[in-house]
This record gives sequence, structure tokens and C-alpha cells, in this order.
Amino acid sequence: MTRLRITWTKSGIGYIREQRRTLKALGFRRLNQTVEHEDTPSIRGMIFKVRHLVRVEEESSEAE
Repeated sequence: MTRLRITWTKSGIGYIREQRRTLKALGFRRLNQTVEHEDTPSIRGMIFKVRHLVRVEEESSEAE
């Protein structure tokens, strides 16, 4: 399965609370942090909500 490497690149200050909470739900604690998640529709939906605050890189699994 494809994994997504998500990097928080822009501060959530000045954006609505829902977007800041989405960043926290993705597992971010600080700016410029990178987290990895499986590529699922729910994760894609959260990324879509904060797409202006994060950078996403796809990496395919070596086992495939």
C-alpha cells in the first residue's frame, strides 16, 4: 500500500479552528514536522482540508 509523507510547512495561526484541529488529528505537534500515514480516503480528506498548509509526498511500498 502507498504511504504518504506529509510535512507541515505553514502555520495554522489565522486559519479557522477546524483546520488547526485537522493538523493535530494528522499527528502534527510543531511546524516543519513530517508524519507518515497510509494512503486512505479519510487521510486524503484531512489533507484536502489543510492542503494550503502542508506538503505531501507519495512513496510506494517496496513489498509490492
